[in-house]
Amino acid sequence: MTDAELARAIAEKAAEQGGTVYFVGGCVRDRLLGLENKDIDIEVHGIPAEALEQLLSELGACMKIGKSFGIYGLKGHALDIALPRTERRTGVGHRDFAVTSDPFLGTYEAAKRRDFTMNALMQNVLTGEIIDHFGGRQDLQDGVLRHVDDVTFTEDPLRVLRAAQFAARFQFSVAAETVELCRRIDLSALSRERVMLEMEKALLRAEKPSLFFGELRTMGQLGHWFPEVQALIGLPQNQIHHQEGDTWTHTMLVLDEAAKRRDKVRYPLGFLLAALCHDFGKAVCTTEIDGVIHSYGHETAGLPLVQQFLERITTETKLIQYVLNMTELHMQPNIMAAARSRLKSTNKLLDRAVEPFDLIQLSVCDGLGKLPPCGETESFLMQRYEQFTAIMARPYVMGKDLIAAGLQPGVQFSEILSYAHKLRLAGIEKENALRQSLAYARKMRKENPDAAT
Repeated sequence: MTDAELARAIAEKAAEQGGTVYFVGGCVRDRLLGLENKDIDIEVHGIPAEALEQLLSELGACMKIGKSFGIYGLKGHALDIALPRTERRTGVGHRDFAVTSDPFLGTYEAAKRRDFTMNALMQNVLTGEIIDHFGGRQDLQDGVLRHVDDVTFTEDPLRVLRAAQFAARFQFSVAAETVELCRRIDLSALSRERVMLEMEKALLRAEKPSLFFGELRTMGQLGHWFPEVQALIGLPQNQIHHQEGDTWTHTMLVLDEAAKRRDKVRYPLGFLLAALCHDFGKAVCTTEIDGVIHSYGHETAGLPLVQQFLERITTETKLIQYVLNMTELHMQPNIMAAARSRLKSTNKLLDRAVEPFDLIQLSVCDGLGKLPPCGETESFLMQRYEQFTAIMARPYVMGKDLIAAGLQPGVQFSEILSYAHKLRLAGIEKENALRQSLAYARKMRKENPDAAT
């Protein structure tokens, strides 16, 4: 039985007891937009909690996901089954709410607690009738994101980020009155996990993730969680290479270019964050010399800012290291492509990258995210990437090869392996590289006979 079939089975049993079951939330919204949504939520009206639990137990193993506020599930199904409820704020945090379930609350009051009109829509599971108390259907047609209720909306600071995230994903405009409410909400009590989750949805699901940050800018809400992004606003660039405008504009263009390629890179979330962070360093090293703007060394100057930003929103070490690595190296591929650098040089660069393919894609996005766009480097860089991967797939000199040739592990052993690795990057095949490495070891021993190898 699918979740949709299960929802109907619950609705039929509920109807026998005088209850009504509605699809609620995103599944109704997405159906009206013609979008796929595998997550189905239903709300059961007119049946007390005990009766609902008995009803559900007749259909499977009932799980009390949140019995204190009336949320249930059935084992083996992702369907969320809830009673109507009210929420009252008890503190400043996102989770500081007292929740009270009430099966006889009514559809108007149940929908009133929702964040946006498009998410307050309900659909009768059996009849298909749409219940729209707050004009959500018209807002969907008009492409407008509008809050439901002034009081309930401002009680949850996460809704500011949700507004920006939904605006980006659906490319909706945010109603002026909703923007005004968002301006007045304090985001400082939010947890980093919740901030990261909303940003991640925008980065990985929006066609233009730049709209997420653009909406937060309009709301005046970049400052607390995204000050490094805010610092890019109005930051000048060299107009010869960047006719698109300030560093903010360039970064947003790069971010949207990166979104076009996220399905083919190795680490999509890290890749989008690298696109966002790649020019943070310009905020601390942009100078004007003889009327010309320069940002020399911004790729390394920005690393402390990137780390500071990422550690504010995540504890994931792998993600942080990936973005730092991509940021530090992002200038080099295009520079090498322009200079038509030797294979050995591009191999060394790609060997430094945690994800060589992703580095090339980021560099290409950096070139495309400006006016005039520059994408001519991609064919050269991809050719070099293919050569690099072919070389790295060959057999190569390992420690056991040196030992088999008579060398003993010692203080100079790692240096010999490092030399062998350089030969590998130069494209020298294993047999020849081993001979040269052994010759290098003999030279080292001759120069320093007291050092063990």
